[in-house]
Amino acid sequence: MFNELPLQFSCQDELLQGIYSPGQSDVAVLIMVGGPQYRVGSHRQFVKLSRALARDGFSSLRFDFAGMGDSEGQLQPFYANNQAIKLAIDALFNLNSNIKKVVLWGLCDAASAALIYCDQQADSRVAGLVLVNPWVRQQQSHAKVMLKHYYWQRLSSKSFWQKLLGGGLNPLQSLRELIATWQQSKNNRQPAAPANTDKAAPKIIKPATTADNYVQHMLAGWQNFSGKSLLITSGNDLTAQEFLTLCQNDKAWAACLRNATHQHIEDANHTFSTADWRSQVEQQCSIFLTDEIAAIY
Repeated sequence: MFNELPLQFSCQDELLQGIYSPGQSDVAVLIMVGGPQYRVGSHRQFVKLSRALARDGFSSLRFDFAGMGDSEGQLQPFYANNQAIKLAIDALFNLNSNIKKVVLWGLCDAASAALIYCDQQADSRVAGLVLVNPWVRQQQSHAKVMLKHYYWQRLSSKSFWQKLLGGGLNPLQSLRELIATWQQSKNNRQPAAPANTDKAAPKIIKPATTADNYVQHMLAGWQNFSGKSLLITSGNDLTAQEFLTLCQNDKAWAACLRNATHQHIEDANHTFSTADWRSQVEQQCSIFLTDEIAAIY
């Protein structure tokens, strides 16, 4: 039996809905939903995570962003959810006065949103980050990952050649797709950094996060974050491979990764759909919260 409570809070005159699971620790976890899903999660992933955390003494709040699940409003891009995250943290602290610190837990673009929040907000209440298969999708990096992981696996697959030779695939179309992906992988253009035209006064207001600059803002958030980080990645997931490739090829990202705890679950898919993979995620989160957050803060 779990003592779970419905919780709602207002964000820009719209009610966002969540479920609070109480625990004894003064560290709480804000479970943020990534992608087009709501607070239950794929195969009840977030329900099971919150209950595992409660068994280990950690309270949590899992909630729906605007336009998702039972929350009001229009769906926003993941990089535009800073206010909702802040108000969700406020709601946690208002509900339980024993909470001292919070850990942001995010899967996919919710992990990206957590890093962007750390860039855009100076929130001393956030002591830790759990980043699960963060989303850094850009045209060039995605093309490189597709060439290395997807197309190579297809070319080395017996079933691919059986389909091709048996007429089940259009060879010209497949070749055009491969060439287009290769051309995208060679595109080295990066968004230009905004120029500081006022040399007399330092920039105070941060530029808005957009689809073009969100990866840079993620990096800035991780670089400036003074708390502890746990990165969990899946071995059978292109999103995770794209993120790890970025960390391998970029010195700044590599430095952030070295300062984090990294757990890689080799055969897992994006949402850790088996009981074993899910259990590994829950265990690693509990160890991180106990050893690196609750024992220090």
